[in-house]
Amino acid sequence: MQPSRDIERLLEIMAALRTPKTGCSWDLAQDFKTIAPYAIEEACEVVDAIEREDFVDLRDELGDLLLQVVFHAQMAGERDLFDFGGVVEAVTTKMIRRHPHVFGEPAQRTPEAVEGVWAEIKAQEKAEKAAARRAAGLPEQARQGHLSDVPAVLPALTRAIKLQEKASKVGFDWNDARLVLAKIREECDEVEEALDRGDMAHVAEEIGDVLFAVANLARHARTDPEAALRACNAKFERRFHFIEKELERQGKKLGEATLSEMDALWDVAKAREGAA
Repeated sequence: MQPSRDIERLLEIMAALRTPKTGCSWDLAQDFKTIAPYAIEEACEVVDAIEREDFVDLRDELGDLLLQVVFHAQMAGERDLFDFGGVVEAVTTKMIRRHPHVFGEPAQRTPEAVEGVWAEIKAQEKAEKAAARRAAGLPEQARQGHLSDVPAVLPALTRAIKLQEKASKVGFDWNDARLVLAKIREECDEVEEALDRGDMAHVAEEIGDVLFAVANLARHARTDPEAALRACNAKFERRFHFIEKELERQGKKLGEATLSEMDALWDVAKAREGAA
């Protein structure tokens, strides 16, 4: 069978997998909550393929991510909540509404102006969604307020950035990255004080403050902290692998080398990368 570009074929396959008696027992056993973690996993694999610039992999990973949308839409359709067509209609309507400068009256707008319009429209959508929930007799969302629409499930560093960006829009922000750097130093001092007291619960809290402040510095420096940390992880892995291979060449195992020996090899790996 030739693969199809038609989304309808993918919808048919998912419907078949979810058909009682004749479908797949694993797919039939799933629900929204059991499938949700896979959406996060597949999104991370999309990012990984992009960062590796592996566009063959990217095509496949985007397909896996799309499958998550199709899976949720199928389960929603089975409960008469919505279907895949409703998902497409919702995002299509949203994109047209959020780009009046493209789909409405022609207007040349700077990226900053577009972002401002986007924020206004999102605020209107939020109010409309709350009204629709009330009209349908649904309970109010548990979290309310200016920061309530930042998903709790986001990776912690990413969520820190989102919270800080939202707060910044109403003026709660530093206007100089160096002030954030000073805050990091202050928080590090508080970690040291907690360590001196042996108060490990307070140490954990202060480390959280340090990480939040570092995320804030990354935001001011227009750097994605998740991407920066992933790059640092890769660098650490690469240099540690060099240490491992060099020790192996010397006839030693990792556990047999002293810290000084490993530090010296680390410096060699660092120097080689710098020269390259």
